[in-house]
Amino acid sequence: MTHPSDTTSYRDIKRIVMERIRSGIWQPDTLVPNEQDLAEEFSCTRTTVNRAMRELADEGYLERRRKAGTRVLSAPLRQARFTIPLVRDEVEATGAAYRYALISAENLPAPEWLSARLTLQPAQEVLHVRCMHYSNNTPFQYEDRWIVIDSVPEVANADFTAIGPNDWLVQTVPFTNVELTFLASRADTQLAGFLDVPEGEPVFTAERITWLQGRPVTFAKLFFAAGYRMTTQI
Repeated sequence: MTHPSDTTSYRDIKRIVMERIRSGIWQPDTLVPNEQDLAEEFSCTRTTVNRAMRELADEGYLERRRKAGTRVLSAPLRQARFTIPLVRDEVEATGAAYRYALISAENLPAPEWLSARLTLQPAQEVLHVRCMHYSNNTPFQYEDRWIVIDSVPEVANADFTAIGPNDWLVQTVPFTNVELTFLASRADTQLAGFLDVPEGEPVFTAERITWLQGRPVTFAKLFFAAGYRMTTQI
């Protein structure tokens, strides 16, 4: 059986928990140790344990109930779920070093196209953030994001010089609905420079809109460098 260390990550915890479930150490319908006990066992923070257990619950292996604890499900629930990916995780999963760079962040009245897309009030204030993500100092993704300030007032105090807006939003704001569109677009002069591709080159592009209880939170357009692959498993 695998033993954790003081550098245990949430992925390590997920793997160890799955080993215990599959080997029968943790039987179906039985309660598992609470997060504090697991954090002490794994020599990590409760936040790390919480993420691991939350993802295993989302994947259908555990059931978490407030005040009732977490138990092993007798039969895993296979469901189609959407988790917003973190670019850092995508890059580091390939064994490469991740680097982030902020290009600009400014408060603006929402342009007409964005107001129409998100059903905003005319000239409603939004935060426009542009940034780059790198894999071993090679361009990986150019992120062009708009955040609705009325929906996320905490963003007024956010500092995106060291952390990307997607990472910040995932940590700070939940979402209840998401619209995801994939398309190919051609690199204009500016995008070609950021991604180091020829001008006019087709670029894999993703558009993502998230809402919280019917309120638009963010619209992001993500442009990926050549060679990017997206795989989904259900």
